[in-house]
Amino acid sequence: MGVHADKWIRRMAKERGMIEPFEDGLVRRNAAGASVISYGLSSYGYDLRVADEFKVFTNVYSAVVDPKAFDEKSFVDMRGESCLVPPNSFALARSVEYFRIPRDVLTLCVGKSTYARCGIIVNVTPFEPEWEGHVTLEISNTTPLPARIYAGEGLAQVIFLAAAEPCETSYADRGGKYQAQRGITVPRI
Repeated sequence: MGVHADKWIRRMAKERGMIEPFEDGLVRRNAAGASVISYGLSSYGYDLRVADEFKVFTNVYSAVVDPKAFDEKSFVDMRGESCLVPPNSFALARSVEYFRIPRDVLTLCVGKSTYARCGIIVNVTPFEPEWEGHVTLEISNTTPLPARIYAGEGLAQVIFLAAAEPCETSYADRGGKYQAQRGITVPRI
């Protein structure tokens, strides 16, 4: 990727549709001029936004969270400008942006410091070479208080790591089970 990561990301987004929609710069205010949790192109990555749909985990039905037999009664679907994640709980969400990762790139995604300093942890697995889709975001509230997540604003930063040469077998080649996912995608076997 070289010294100017931001130029490389901008070029890949515009020429190859690597990030759609793409915000060509860091946005810190909305159209009305109010402060937002920043999103868009940064110096060495891209700050993605969280969409307005959430799956908040609950124990109302005494379901067990089992990745091999996931019970959709484990969560409540919500949509809105923000979402309250209960204390010591978590929610699933998705990115606004749709990503198409090149064959010679791997990404890491980490939570933004604004949320981390409030005890909110964002977990996302790496975007493998030639993976594409909306990013399913795991948002953990580690505090004893409800935590608010703002839709349409920054939640995590994607860091792009370029390889010296393309991988032998990409995520697309393997027919990865989360390829081209749209919306929030729950565990699959």
